[in-house]
Amino acid sequence: MSDEPGLTHLDARGEARMVGVGHKPPILRRAVAEGIVRMAPATARAMSDGELPKGDAAAVARVTGIMAAKRTSELIALCHPLPIDRAGVEVEIDAGAGEVRIRAEVETTARTGVEMEALTAVSVAALNVYDLVKGIDTAVVIDGIRLLEKTKGPAPA
Repeated sequence: MSDEPGLTHLDARGEARMVGVGHKPPILRRAVAEGIVRMAPATARAMSDGELPKGDAAAVARVTGIMAAKRTSELIALCHPLPIDRAGVEVEIDAGAGEVRIRAEVETTARTGVEMEALTAVSVAALNVYDLVKGIDTAVVIDGIRLLEKTKGPAPA
């Protein structure tokens, strides 16, 4: 089955396939995603104060998120491997609310977008926070992972 403008991940028999994007021009693409890790305020305070037994969860989550963005095609079926031009992960702790907000921004110049890379960065960073706080808080919840923004710009000169 040929790749038509109405891209689909199913072939003529209804079987999964990787969409062909070779006909599309490489352009600047950017995506921003976020998620929240909810925990007891005391746990968030320990994280904020650097008092977790397993170390600096915010720093580890930032690096883990970037690593995850770069490996998305290995984790998500049918996802194209992309050259990541830039990936950043921010971790904001609100101890009073017991919330850790994780935000990822990913850019590439490619034939397809980086939404999955941004969402994967947030998801894996949140899992890392969970792992580092679970020893002192068994009621941690990962919540609200979503795409905030997706943009594409002109073809490179």
